Amino acid sequence: MLKTHRGALIAALAAGLVLAAPAAAQAHVGVSPDSIASEGSAVLTFSFTHGCENSPTTALRITMPDGLTSVSPTADSLWDIAIERADNGLVSAVTYTAATPVAHDLRGAVTMAVGLGEDAPDTLVFPVEQKCETGTNEWVQITEDGEDPHDLEAPAPVVTVGTSAIEGSDAGHADHADHGTSTEETRASGASDPLPAIGIALGSAGLVAGIVALVIAVRTSRRERSGTAD
Repeated sequence: MLKTHRGALIAALAAGLVLAAPAAAQAHVGVSPDSIASEGSAVLTFSFTHGCENSPTTALRITMPDGLTSVSPTADSLWDIAIERADNGLVSAVTYTAATPVAHDLRGAVTMAVGLGEDAPDTLVFPVEQKCETGTNEWVQITEDGEDPHDLEAPAPVVTVGTSAIEGSDAGHADHADHGTSTEETRASGASDPLPAIGIALGSAGLVAGIVALVIAVRTSRRERSGTAD
């Protein structure tokens, strides 16, 4: 009987670890919206729900891909903004430095308006360097042919370009951004991505299941030992 309960305990703990895996898999820097119409424009929100392990986030440096005709970072009192430009005058990178470091268990987000040229590629990759008080995360990996993006350990945020882009990600966003997008509106646009929350919920459920299984197994083992002793 003891072997049977040990087997059940191991199975339960394994199930808990499997459920916990999505939490780690979803812990990356995301972008919303993740698609833009060809030659369109949009306000992009880059968000994160973690630091470098337990260290607070101090800055995000986002590198711009080729194909953008304009980049306008959104002014925000929570972030100091530094813009880098290439020789052609276009923005090549933007660094957002937190006025106060973002704790590892809090969500952070930064936004920028971007415009696409006619030569923009089908996929826009935005490598991100997440700097923390201790350590750095490099979100730079991109998928190769046939590779599942969920298999990457440090995926870069990616935006798809095409006529099938989601409604509302076209020039209308740029017009709105040119007239000044409020911090509250831009934060709301980035709060719709449920994946990190789902991953965290599943991870918590898995850990709880493992703990419950452990308690049941220990109690059963004690009862059996007590019955044998009698």
